[in-house]
Amino acid sequence: MRGWLSWYKDLKKKNNDKKQNGDLKKNVSLEQQNSQNQSQKQAKSVFELSNDYKEIIYPNKATGEEFVVSYYMSLSESKIIEQFILPKLLEHGFEKLEDLPTILSIPGIEISDFSCREEHLLRGSVEIRIRGDEKKAAYLQANKNIGRNIAAPEVEFSVIGPKEAFVESYVQNINLLRKRLPIKELVIIEKTIGYYSKTKVGVAYIKGLANEENVNTVIQRLDNMEYDNIPDSSFIEQIITDQHNSPFPLALDTERPDRAASVLTEGKIVIISDGSPHVLIAPTTLIEFFSSFDDYLTNWMLASFFRVIRLFSVAFSIFITPIYVAALTYHYELIPGDLMGTLVASRQVVPLPPFFEALFLELVIELLREAGARLPTKVGQTIGIVGGIVIGTASVEAGLTSNVLLILIALAALASFTTPVYKIGNAIRVLRFPFLLFAELWGILGIVYCFAWLMAYTLNLTSLGRPFLEPLFPPRLTDFRDAIFRLPFRRQTRRPMFTRTKQPNKIIPKDLKKDIDE
Repeated sequence: MRGWLSWYKDLKKKNNDKKQNGDLKKNVSLEQQNSQNQSQKQAKSVFELSNDYKEIIYPNKATGEEFVVSYYMSLSESKIIEQFILPKLLEHGFEKLEDLPTILSIPGIEISDFSCREEHLLRGSVEIRIRGDEKKAAYLQANKNIGRNIAAPEVEFSVIGPKEAFVESYVQNINLLRKRLPIKELVIIEKTIGYYSKTKVGVAYIKGLANEENVNTVIQRLDNMEYDNIPDSSFIEQIITDQHNSPFPLALDTERPDRAASVLTEGKIVIISDGSPHVLIAPTTLIEFFSSFDDYLTNWMLASFFRVIRLFSVAFSIFITPIYVAALTYHYELIPGDLMGTLVASRQVVPLPPFFEALFLELVIELLREAGARLPTKVGQTIGIVGGIVIGTASVEAGLTSNVLLILIALAALASFTTPVYKIGNAIRVLRFPFLLFAELWGILGIVYCFAWLMAYTLNLTSLGRPFLEPLFPPRLTDFRDAIFRLPFRRQTRRPMFTRTKQPNKIIPKDLKKDIDE
């Protein structure tokens, strides 16, 4: 008898536990439903705060019920709604949302959960749902595309090549790439970055050419990005690069679709950001910042000559002012005898030492650059020309600077403009000041020390984990064929080694036989 009683008590206890667990689950599910309903009502009220948000109720002929059309007037195209969507829905009606693709001849109709309405509406889609049903809705693509038309490049202007440049539209930029590379192997992986901006970012590469490790590195860094607003690709470059505190850009940016398509065929990766007229190229090297795409549009001898001119101009821009300060401060024996009289005559009335004289003129040049860049185009050009002539002449006549230094700094400023990439030009502008300081401290020895420090620093720089100074270090003789000099296309038989491409060999042009005997 006692066994039966204990068994009955255990059974009763188990039933009570099951009942309590069932009640607990019901309460939890009710709380979840209430929280979902509250969040949906709260989201709905937030939508209605905006004046450009429209939510209109229409009768449904097919069922006698009502359906709701919601959209943003600033994001959705009103002609598509008024001419293609509403007339057919009001004329025929629909019994369920799944019937909309057969009624409306509009591609891209998606039926999804009602909780995803924020993502769809803020991308320009039109929401159609049955009134009272807040579980699912249909979303029709009716995006309003407002943007700048394709124009000629402004920064990387080309005399010979194509006159198309990237614009702020993500779709148009992909179109410019696919026009030049109409192959199925061109893969574009899209990401959404930015907590508030929800910026679309595309990672483009050629399947079978690009190294999977490089692609995975870019995608992983984009996935790990946490930032409020991504208005331009420059934000992405600063966040995903290997060294955040480097004055050198570690990802090459370009506004030319032909250059972007060309580097894709070399096994590199192109990052496209919505709202930015520039795309990023990675991995990259320091030598690439001094090569223009025009080098491939001219004869290889002319292209090599222009590259050497650019490299010499950059070296001249960095070193000429520090050498002037070092020679006049410590190393008079370096000055030729014929030039000594001219330097002495030009500095007779100058009260400042060479360092402060050079620093004053360098800062004046930087002020003129910034003023010319921030003012409107016509006014900026006038300020740059008139300001340079007036301030330069006035400073010489007032005895603040010498004629020789004024000429050298003007040539250095002119030489710094020869770089085809704007961001590397900014790095060169900054580098002159530490060299100038070390030249004042220790003369030529200070310049050598600063250069050694710069080389040691750049040796540690990497782009997506690849050496930034390649092919200089580590030395790669194969990549020297398109580095300081550009050899003919027949001699460029291999793709860059630092990209670790799967297909290192290029398809090179063959020698053509002459059809006419000469």
